[in-house]
Amino acid sequence: MGEGMNIQLIMFYLFSFCAIMAAVGVVSFKEAIHCGTSLLVTIFCIAVLFLLLQAEFIAAVQIYIYAGAIMVLVIVVVLLINVRISGENRHVPLIAASAVTGAALFLMFLYVIASSTFAPPQGIYTPEYQVANGGQTMQIGLMLFREYLFPFEIASVLLLVGMIGAIVLPTRRRFRRKGQGGDMI
Repeated sequence: MGEGMNIQLIMFYLFSFCAIMAAVGVVSFKEAIHCGTSLLVTIFCIAVLFLLLQAEFIAAVQIYIYAGAIMVLVIVVVLLINVRISGENRHVPLIAASAVTGAALFLMFLYVIASSTFAPPQGIYTPEYQVANGGQTMQIGLMLFREYLFPFEIASVLLLVGMIGAIVLPTRRRFRRKGQGGDMI
């Protein structure tokens, strides 16, 4: 058990460091495509951290939703609009304000970590209990479709409305341009 914990601890520190460095790359690279690629590395490192915490479902969702859908969208948009950063340095006051805000957030983070007590999970939250009762994915599914069925259905209806709006609005504008004054719709 001691050797397994050491390997997990080494993996945790390795992927945490990789996620932090990639996140720094997101905000420091000048090319938008490099920022997007760095964000993708950050997302994968965080998914590995979820796997180390034995949260397989959350790791899979992290990869499917963020890495799969959102990053493809970000990279396609970046390639379509061809974002370029000018050499002018007009945002010097914003950089100073960002540095002060970042330092304050980092100090708050250190305070929360220092004042927290970390205890292993107990009761129904232990990995042993979850695996014995069907695994985390089954427990999340049962909770989602029992206690949270109504909010789940509301979220699905809102996503459907957003998807229909994303399809209809560009199509409507295209027909108005072709139909001289919008007489087609």
